[in-house]
Amino acid sequence: MKKIIAGAFALALTSTAAFAQAYPTKPITMIVPFAAGGPTDIIARIVAEPMSRTLGQQVVIENVAGAGGTTGITRASAAAADGYTIMMGHMGTHGAAPALYPNLKYDPAKDFAPIGLAAGTPIIIVARKTHPANDLKEFIAWAKKEGDKANHAHAGVGSVSHSTGILLNSIMGTKPTFIPYTGTGPALNDMLSGQVDYMTDQIVNVVSQINAGTIKAFAIATPARSPALPNLPTTKEAGLDSYEVSAWNAMFAPKGTPPEIVAKLNDALVKGLDDAGARKRFDELGAVVPDAAGRTPAALQKLVESEVARWTPVLKEAMAAAKK
Repeated sequence: MKKIIAGAFALALTSTAAFAQAYPTKPITMIVPFAAGGPTDIIARIVAEPMSRTLGQQVVIENVAGAGGTTGITRASAAAADGYTIMMGHMGTHGAAPALYPNLKYDPAKDFAPIGLAAGTPIIIVARKTHPANDLKEFIAWAKKEGDKANHAHAGVGSVSHSTGILLNSIMGTKPTFIPYTGTGPALNDMLSGQVDYMTDQIVNVVSQINAGTIKAFAIATPARSPALPNLPTTKEAGLDSYEVSAWNAMFAPKGTPPEIVAKLNDALVKGLDDAGARKRFDELGAVVPDAAGRTPAALQKLVESEVARWTPVLKEAMAAAKK
């Protein structure tokens, strides 16, 4: 009996190894948990093209928006762990969500097979073109004066734009009316048309609009200025040094995905990040490409764990202060 069990186990291991070695034999779906056109979607599409070339199969983007990205991530986490459904998560879905969704159906640190970090994306405070403020100090004064008459757009509860927005308003001591969208793309469109006042957004989503002058940018929330926007002051330079925050986007697979498949996906991602065309696009958008040490599955696992630990108390404190 023991020999039969051992034989069956060995056969299963052999079959798994053979499956992983042949992978991929068909297109791969990458679920982006936000509407098309947003920063996570942009990052995903930049890396998907060179990854497709490396893997020899098309990486197809599927946008599944809702609930600050948690709808798409929940769906992706329940997919077969065979490498044919992966996802592009980020700081919101895998860092802030546990603090904002008490009934979250996944554990960011336990329910995924991390593939690798794709890109860091600094946060910028932006507003409609017709906004009366001309710099960050004037904006803060305006926000305090307007109170709940001010409209703050975001991509849904738990999204990067929502989490970083909560933090900003907490630091400024302001209580605007939050306007949720299914993604930062739709939110930005309404800000471009003047229907909402301001938002905090990832640089990749707004750099072209800032350069075109179709929206106002008050500051970037990083210690140093971005080469993509050299004339935009940092929050410290602009007078709000306590607000420094950057987002990140990263690739995950469902829990239980064979390590050999994860390794192939990581290899394709790493080569994609070094692709000349992708790197040029990242530089143009102001995205920060991780170094070699930051691209491994293990590094991403540590990042997720540290981000959950970081954002949970920050957001709970900010939300409690907003209710007073």
